[in-house]
Amino acid sequence: MTTILIVDDDSRIVELVETHLLEKGYQTIKAANGMDALDQLKKHSCDLAIVDVMMPFMDGLQLTKEIRKKYNIPILLLTAKDQITDKEAGYEAGTDDYLVKPFEPLELLFRVKALLRRYDVQEDTLLRIGNITVNTNTFEVTVDQRSLFLPPKEFDLLVYFIQHKKQILSRDQLIEQVWGADFSGDERTVDVHVKRLREHFKEISPFVQIKTIRGIGYMLEETE
Repeated sequence: MTTILIVDDDSRIVELVETHLLEKGYQTIKAANGMDALDQLKKHSCDLAIVDVMMPFMDGLQLTKEIRKKYNIPILLLTAKDQITDKEAGYEAGTDDYLVKPFEPLELLFRVKALLRRYDVQEDTLLRIGNITVNTNTFEVTVDQRSLFLPPKEFDLLVYFIQHKKQILSRDQLIEQVWGADFSGDERTVDVHVKRLREHFKEISPFVQIKTIRGIGYMLEETE
């Protein structure tokens, strides 16, 4: 799975960026400053870094220089400034791209994909949990190498659950992300699709379960 390092001392920005990256199937590693980011890079293999310019202990420009010394990964700088001199400093430090805050999440995602392509990072289209493998390109679901057909919305719901495994997801959240904000149905639609997914996997993948969180929604987890 493609792993992206998010470095920012503003937890709200980190959460915003992480939320949109997770929704697209990326894995994330978080750091609150440059020193923390270098420690994370020693522990984890990352495919791209999103770095804020203004941070304590080590700013984004210095961090970019340090990353460039040891790692060949794309770097996207985030900054609240929109001055040509700041951009020049960023590019001289070794950044690949520059995004001014506040930014549109879609633009961030476009730039991330472009940088991954530029560095020829192969984005993982396979999602896995337990003995279930989902290919988001071919829409194929396999359980222990046995193919399983799912209708489109059941497939989309399964993908979203796997991308957010071990997270409590409300019915409203599932409707908005899987069916769309303009969906005119009700919460029972989610319940029906969850019931169908459970029926598909209860015998062939008993350790992967969609648990009901009373009064809220559901959570996908692997029990063994």
